[in-house]
Amino acid sequence: MKPDTIGARVRYWRMRRGGMTQAVLAGLAGVSQSYISQVESGRKTIDRRSTLVTIAAALQVTVADLLGQGTEPGDPARDSAAEHVPAIWSALIEIEDGERRQPGRAREQLATDIARSDRLRMSCNYPAMARMLPALLLDAAAVGGPVLVQVAYQASTCLRHLGYRHLALNAARIAVLAAEDIEDPAWIGASRFAYAQSLPIESAPIAARSADRSLSELQADAADDRVRQMLGQLHLSAALTSTVSGRADVAGDHLAEAAREAASLGDPSDGAGFNGCGFGPTNVGLWAMSIAAEQGESGRVIELSRKVRPHVLVASIRQQSYWLDLGRALADGGRRDAEALASFVQAERAAPVPFVLNPLARDAVVALVQRAKRRAVPDELRALAGRMGIRLAS
Repeated sequence: MKPDTIGARVRYWRMRRGGMTQAVLAGLAGVSQSYISQVESGRKTIDRRSTLVTIAAALQVTVADLLGQGTEPGDPARDSAAEHVPAIWSALIEIEDGERRQPGRAREQLATDIARSDRLRMSCNYPAMARMLPALLLDAAAVGGPVLVQVAYQASTCLRHLGYRHLALNAARIAVLAAEDIEDPAWIGASRFAYAQSLPIESAPIAARSADRSLSELQADAADDRVRQMLGQLHLSAALTSTVSGRADVAGDHLAEAAREAASLGDPSDGAGFNGCGFGPTNVGLWAMSIAAEQGESGRVIELSRKVRPHVLVASIRQQSYWLDLGRALADGGRRDAEALASFVQAERAAPVPFVLNPLARDAVVALVQRAKRRAVPDELRALAGRMGIRLAS
């Protein structure tokens, strides 16, 4: 088994802290010693973002350190994207410094390439996006306006899913400034949503406050359906980050507001909506599942899943979110591992790249493998683990 699970990193950092015992770490993080033991051995996953935050704080590291995001080679998808990240970073710095080159392609070709990049975003092909982004960002900056907003938003999404949150945040800031410059409230909402999404998990209270400010400022333009969609997305973002921050009552209010907005708008007829956000009742249901998972309510996740039909949305990341949350809920307790495996296979099929790169997905599959050792690892689980680069003990 490759020593690159969250549990292995918890143990690594615990030993780096002067040989801190599991009991001491458990006390600092507010969990049991047996929980830490099971996490480190891979028999149990960390299912809540808030728990990741408390364990990281106890170990004096970041959540990104525990997740290994953007730092660990070995996965072909990550490695193929990583070689383009320095050029993306350089382009972001150049744009932030105010430098503007002559565009390297005609406007028509630029529009075609932006549309292609967006299709790659919707299909979660982030390595292919990463190859396009350095030149695309610079050409978009030369044109400015909504073109720069859209490409910077795409860059933020791509970088975040590849694990480079610090660069995703830079791209989101560029998108926010460009949107505010053109005074387009829908793009302002979209870019601020990207900003909130790019903040590290530890900054959940900041992300919630940022969403609250945006909601207040954009309310005056709610006659525009594009703005209403982004108001709904911001309510969903605030609901999740408030849950992570331990403010369940506030989270409930935001989720209720999003549900009301979605009920009046309906699901987007094209399955995408403004900027591919897919806001509507289906998306609200998906976020409700994620919020229930963060609250540790696996039964509630399974119950909600029966009412959600993710296939009505174009973005494959939405479908992956459904199957991943459902699989993790089914795996909780170890009594429905066969159903959990079937869900994880569906999640991988929906969006292979982000599934393989997701450390929570990886840990969930490792836990299934560990529990199956007493019997035999099913062929389908063995195959899934192999595709994720998880070595099985012989």
